[in-house]
Amino acid sequence: MKYPPLIIGVGRNYKAHADEMYSDTGVIFFTKNPASVIFSGEEILIPKCCGEESQVDYEGELAVRIGETCLNVSEADAMEFIDGYAVANDVTERAWQKQRNGGQWVRGKGFNTFCPLSSFVSPSSIADPHSLSLTTTLNGEIVQADNTSSMIYSIAKLISLISTDTTIPKGTILLTGTPSGVGFACDPQRFLQEGDLIEVEIEGVGQVSNTVASIK
Repeated sequence: MKYPPLIIGVGRNYKAHADEMYSDTGVIFFTKNPASVIFSGEEILIPKCCGEESQVDYEGELAVRIGETCLNVSEADAMEFIDGYAVANDVTERAWQKQRNGGQWVRGKGFNTFCPLSSFVSPSSIADPHSLSLTTTLNGEIVQADNTSSMIYSIAKLISLISTDTTIPKGTILLTGTPSGVGFACDPQRFLQEGDLIEVEIEGVGQVSNTVASIK
C-alpha cells in the first residue's frame, strides 16, 4: 500500500459537534499518521494499549486530496488544488486524545487502521462539496446525519489557512471535520466494540464500511 505523504485533520468544524464535546468553537488542526489508512472492507483494530476500557470512537467526514504541492494558497484559488473527494472515518481513541497524551491529539487519532477511506472521486463529479448529506450508521442505526453545508470553515478557507507559510505536499489528505453524534457525546457513551459495523456515506461521493476487531 502506498500511504499519503500527510494527513491533516480539522477539529471543531461543525458547531454542533464542538458544542457536544464541551469545546470552545474554534477550528483547530492536527495530523494523523499516514500509516493509519485502510479501505472499505478492512477491519478497524482496537489497540492493545487502550486496555479493556477502550474509548474508540467514530467520526464520519468528507476527505479532500490535494493534487499539487502548494504554499500560501488564496481562498479564491484553493479549490483548483483539489484532485479528489472521498469518504473518511476519523477514528479516535478518546482517552488517548484527551487524558493520556498531554492533550495532544496525534496519538489518539494515529493508531493503525484509524483512517478508513473510500475510493476518491473526481472533483468534476461533485457539483458542490458544501452541499452533501453525510450519514454515519453503527450496526445499521443512524448515529450521525448532517450536511457539509454546516461546516464552519469552507474547504477553500481550510486549504488557505493550512498552506499559510506551510508547504502542503501533493497527495496530502485533508479531513474536513465531523458533525455531531459521536459516541463520546452519547448518554450513555457508546464506543466501538469488537464485531461492530461502522459505515459512513456521503451523497455523490461514496461509502466506507468497516467492521471492528481487537488486537489480541
